[in-house]
Amino acid sequence: QVQLLESGGDLVQPGGSLTLSCAASGFTFSDFTMNWYRQPPGKGRELVAGIAGTGRITHISNAVQGRFIIYRDNTKNTAYLQMNSLEPEDTAVYYCNARRLHNIEDYDYWGQGTQVTVSS
Repeated sequence: QVQLLESGGDLVQPGGSLTLSCAASGFTFSDFTMNWYRQPPGKGRELVAGIAGTGRITHISNAVQGRFIIYRDNTKNTAYLQMNSLEPEDTAVYYCNARRLHNIEDYDYWGQGTQVTVSS
């Protein structure tokens, strides 16, 4: 059964750091692009960063470029989002996404989300 399990969300002060983890199981991890989305309170879900199975960065949003780093360890079936210099505007539920677009089969999996709150 497919599972994406996020962890690492917390309450952190402005300027602080957090690293989110997404542990994946039930599919061939290296065949999927891994993405981090976030949804601030009262707003829509937005793509933060993405990384292909090969390690190529597919997306990094302007809002977090220079502060956040996405990476993955295919030997551990885990994706990460390292968040530095956190700002109150980064407060959101962060979601892990696994996606494979193929001409035969398309797959799109989601985790349950983890809360990140940046506040003094």
